[in-house]
Order: sequence, then C-alpha cells, then structure tokens
Amino acid sequence: MDSVKQPPRPHGDGDDTGGIGVPPDFEAALLSLRGHRLRPELHLEEVPPPTRIAPYALALTGEVNRTREPEDLLGSGRFVVLYDPEGQEAWNGTFRVIVMARARMEPEVAQDPLLGEVGWAWLTDGLVECGADHHSLSGTVTRVLSETFGGLELRGGEVEIEVRASWTPGSTDLGPHLRAWALLLSQVSGLPPVPDNVSVLSRRR
Repeated sequence: MDSVKQPPRPHGDGDDTGGIGVPPDFEAALLSLRGHRLRPELHLEEVPPPTRIAPYALALTGEVNRTREPEDLLGSGRFVVLYDPEGQEAWNGTFRVIVMARARMEPEVAQDPLLGEVGWAWLTDGLVECGADHHSLSGTVTRVLSETFGGLELRGGEVEIEVRASWTPGSTDLGPHLRAWALLLSQVSGLPPVPDNVSVLSRRR
C-alpha cells in the first residue's frame, strides 16, 4: 500500500521562515498526517490551500486511478485542513476539516432514489470506522447529470456523485480523518473494500 511519507508543508503565518512561528497544534496536526498506508489506487498531491478562511491551512488532492492514465480516472477529491488559533464560532473549535469526493456512476446506480443517503452513510460510517473523533458535521451529496449534444442530437450522458462535507476534529490527530476521507473516495469511486491485514497489489500493465 502507498503511504503518506512526509507531512504537508504548512501554509500560513511563518511560512517564509521555514516553519518558525507555526503554532504547535498546527505542526502536530501536520505531523499526524505522516506515514499512513493508503490504497495504491489513491494518489495524493499537495496543492495550494485556501488563504482567506483561516490563518493556517493545508490542502491535498486525491485521484483514484489504477494506471495513472487520464482515461482510467475513477474518482477525485480534496482534503483541506484549516486552523485558526483564536477559533471560529461556526466551527466550534480551532480546526476545521473540509473534504470533497467525486466520481462517475453507473446509470442504474445513479437512478437509485437513496443514492444521497448512501453517499452520506459512506462518509459517516467511514468516520466511525477510522476512529475520527469529530463534531459539528455538515455537508451535501449532489447528483449531477451531464448531457452531451451534437447539433440537436443527444450523443451521450454522464452522471456524477459529489460528496462535500466539513467537520471539527476533536484533537490534533488528523490521521483518522485522512483515512476516513480516503475510504470515502475509494467507495465513491467503486473500489471493492479491502479486508483487514490484506495488502492490495497495484495492477501491472
């Protein structure tokens, strides 16, 4: 399984001093994201985080892809951590985790009237399964139908599910929250579950 080998670089006050001035809680949160074993189909990359919502932030994007070829992309997502030492009333805390997971769905699955409830259950069950202590959870599950036309003719249709959510973690240990998001992204993308203590081998081309 792939792992997160290095903690993301902190963004916020103190960036230009190589980390000097970064609050200890935010530094602990960054370090807690290191060394987690994730599925080999999930590829993470650090990206510039939002800068206007909180003084400190980090952001990761994730792609679910067995071959790394663009046409084999199964799903994508984003994992953002915000930190405000003074706290924010809407968060009920000093940290906020924001996630997104998006994937194409089979037409017969997309027509299920309970798809929204299922998508939300993937998130909430994942938080419990991964032991991610949290509160003040909110979010949406959106079903998007895109139709492609050529002239007056319908050439094809595509349905996507998108789960967006945010919550306040109960501690600076954000590892379980990262794993819960990775699990959500894998489920949204249609990957089969992995039994405990079983490693998944990447498919060779």
